[in-house]
Amino acid sequence: MFGNMSDMMGLMGKMKDLQSKMKEAQDQLATIVESAESGGGMVKATVNGQKSLIGLDIDKDLINPDDKEMLQDLIIAAVNKAFERIEPKIKEHLQKATDGVLPNIPGLDLGGFMK
Repeated sequence: MFGNMSDMMGLMGKMKDLQSKMKEAQDQLATIVESAESGGGMVKATVNGQKSLIGLDIDKDLINPDDKEMLQDLIIAAVNKAFERIEPKIKEHLQKATDGVLPNIPGLDLGGFMK
């Protein structure tokens, strides 16, 4: 599998580089943000690349105890839409962060490192 011991040591070094770059990239994900709206802009959710909800803006006209279910649905819709929008940004960020460390392997998904 490996030509010689120096090849193996080189690969081990690349894995260490990858680990440190992935850690750095994951920390930077907090700075990537995306927002989405529902209810014609009456609910706005903001998420970051670490998949945390960091902002929620609800129009005061929506705050009515009789419309609790509608408000919950609009919040869920806005949050889910924001998470959908941030996913490609996360993937792009992680690919850029690890570019040149590992050979480009088709089908290699570094998203598994995020869990």
